[in-house]
Amino acid sequence: MSLSAESRPLAALSAAGVSVWLDDLSRELLAGGELKRLIADKHVVGVTTNPTIFASALSKGDRYNEQLRSLGQEGSSVDDAVFALTTDDVRCACEVLGPVYERTAGVDGRVSLEVDPRLAQDVGSTVAMARKLWQTVGRPNLFIKIPATRAGLEAITAAIAEGISVNVTLIFSLDRYRDVMHAYLRGLEQAQADGRELADIHSVASFFVSRVDVEVDRRLDAIGTAQAVALKGKAGIANARLAFQAYEQMLVDPRWQRLAAVGARTQRPLWASTGVKDPSLPDTLYVRELAIAGTVNTMPGSTLAAFADHGTLSDQAPTIDDFTAAKAHFAELEQVGIDFTDVTDTLEREGLTKFEDSWSELAASVAHEMRAKPGTEHGDSEAAQLLAIYLSDHYAAATGGLDLFRRAADARKDEQAGHTLAGLADQIDQDRTALARIMADLGMSTSYSKTAAGWLAEKAGRLKTNGHLFSRSPLSDVLEAEAMLTGVQGKAAMLSLPTPRACP
Repeated sequence: MSLSAESRPLAALSAAGVSVWLDDLSRELLAGGELKRLIADKHVVGVTTNPTIFASALSKGDRYNEQLRSLGQEGSSVDDAVFALTTDDVRCACEVLGPVYERTAGVDGRVSLEVDPRLAQDVGSTVAMARKLWQTVGRPNLFIKIPATRAGLEAITAAIAEGISVNVTLIFSLDRYRDVMHAYLRGLEQAQADGRELADIHSVASFFVSRVDVEVDRRLDAIGTAQAVALKGKAGIANARLAFQAYEQMLVDPRWQRLAAVGARTQRPLWASTGVKDPSLPDTLYVRELAIAGTVNTMPGSTLAAFADHGTLSDQAPTIDDFTAAKAHFAELEQVGIDFTDVTDTLEREGLTKFEDSWSELAASVAHEMRAKPGTEHGDSEAAQLLAIYLSDHYAAATGGLDLFRRAADARKDEQAGHTLAGLADQIDQDRTALARIMADLGMSTSYSKTAAGWLAEKAGRLKTNGHLFSRSPLSDVLEAEAMLTGVQGKAAMLSLPTPRACP
């Protein structure tokens, strides 16, 4: 079949060794056959998703309505409904990309699905959710997305060790990227020790590009000198090139070569956030300048269309001179007053917050649709009421859990265990504070009755038959552990696996 003029730039990109992935997914793309056309005509060989993408998908069309209303009639929770619709869409996308997966021996044909971003700082819950998503989708070409937070590094190792293929997301700094590569190697080593087939385990590391330029350029504008302004629009590419240099250095590490010798797969660099935000920059910049063999570029639909229309490739892959120039650029940024470590720390925090906000938006939309009746319209007041109920329920649960964890921490004679429980209490307190701030910003009450009910429920736990109402007994630890486990499992939505929906 001859290639259309529009598809030739993407054909050239693919021929250069770059895997073209789409950073988008919706039931409209699946049911309308558009994803199949992108695979056939635009050289798309993978799909990535995130909470923002699903929130956007739910706002377009009505293909989710019937499923959500059915789940509402069954009494499903909002979290269960979100889990069901996202895993259903990703499973169907995995089936569409199945032939690509087979043709590329598992390298491409991949679809990524992210763990609940609210769990990003909780290792155990992240691993448990990764395991549940992996089992529910049940397709070998799935990637589970885990954010590259410090807690995420441990979760990445644990998931890889279990044989779960992982897309590590939200990587901004070179130091964190090196940590991610080592987390992958540790997971492979543990998997090998457990007798797993390493060739079945795949991973990509998603290094974000355009968001770096947005934050650095904002700071350069604030500095305002001619020297500072002249440095704009270059940090994202420089940072990514140095990341690729770090990847090449990992490939010659004896530790990696020992794993490769027994079938381990490389953790390919994936360029994410490749949509250009600054209209003064070329709209295909982050594709053209990062067209490096052996990497993945996941593009929003607009960037994919732009490159298909007028994309070109750079003359060559990055050389040692390019790496030297990239290092020099960061030295210049430091000279004008840019603290790049603070830039990447800020981007990680904001990235997590954006995904959490998108998750809340998705949950509110799901709650609204689950309670809607066919042929009726509901106003903003009802949507606001449902969101208030959703947030208030979580606030009440956090209030009850906070006292329980603090009391258990104070009661432990084992210093390490007490410290661990105190840390968990701090996390719950931070969650509760964040919820209160969100509710205040939205003009919502924290619902005293529900908060009091949560607090009283925790106190009532002392009335269980441990034989000691105002003091502890040996059974107290068991009862509290049971209660805390129930709370953590509830937060992680570790419920029975839902029945899969048939793909269109």
